[in-house]
Amino acid sequence: MKDKRVLYVSSEVVPYLPETEISSMSFEAPRIVNKAGGQIRIFMPRYGNINERRHQLHEVIRLSGINLVINDLDMPLIIKVASIPKERIQVYFIDNEEYFKRKATFVDDKGELFSDNDERAIFFAKGVVETVKKLNWSPDIIHIHGWLAGFLPLYLKTLYKDEPLFSESKIVSSIYKSGFKGTLNDKLVKKIEFDGVPAESLAALTNPDYHALTLSTIEHSDALIKGSSELPKIIDDACENSGKPLLSFHPIDDFADAYIDFYESKVLN
Repeated sequence: MKDKRVLYVSSEVVPYLPETEISSMSFEAPRIVNKAGGQIRIFMPRYGNINERRHQLHEVIRLSGINLVINDLDMPLIIKVASIPKERIQVYFIDNEEYFKRKATFVDDKGELFSDNDERAIFFAKGVVETVKKLNWSPDIIHIHGWLAGFLPLYLKTLYKDEPLFSESKIVSSIYKSGFKGTLNDKLVKKIEFDGVPAESLAALTNPDYHALTLSTIEHSDALIKGSSELPKIIDDACENSGKPLLSFHPIDDFADAYIDFYESKVLN
């Protein structure tokens, strides 16, 4: 992996959020690639429950200041960065007052999904792309973790398919069991169509529950990793029948060699 550029895009990463299957692997995978000589960037949302002072986040003015159009509204994009202690890995935080200031990640104090989670996911996907373009940093691999990051493969394969910076990038998505209950906003498809994404690319999202979002992510990825030991049958079958390079589940204490080999022999070749 020496000098290979790997962009990790995750809905949650330790130490900024509590340890989960997703947040832990979103830290450990970049760490092992970094140790193997790869070049690493991590992107995640800047949720309001992340302690900026404790983790020493600071805004990057040269990357901030543009607006992203979400459902015909201009939404300011703010970029903040921090470094993971002892690892020499920079984490970029996608921020917006409207979408990420609230002191929670995905649900309110009653356990209900935020009604704008669909727009938050769209904003995150577009924000990652536009920031990487400003960095002029062309990744060899883009590795997706978590459902809030799941629209990035769709956008890279449609709206940004002619973007030279990503022309050689391979999209790897880790597929996890943990998701959300219920559905996202029923206007989701129309909001994505507003960006010029063709309707035929959105067939899986007609009923935007966790299964649908994951099936869309699988459809628009180049390679897949089973991030959980067990997956819902519809998702597991989609992985197995995708015809794409697929890495079976490896526990977090025994994944490093398998991931590096998968990147090198199945994704990059």
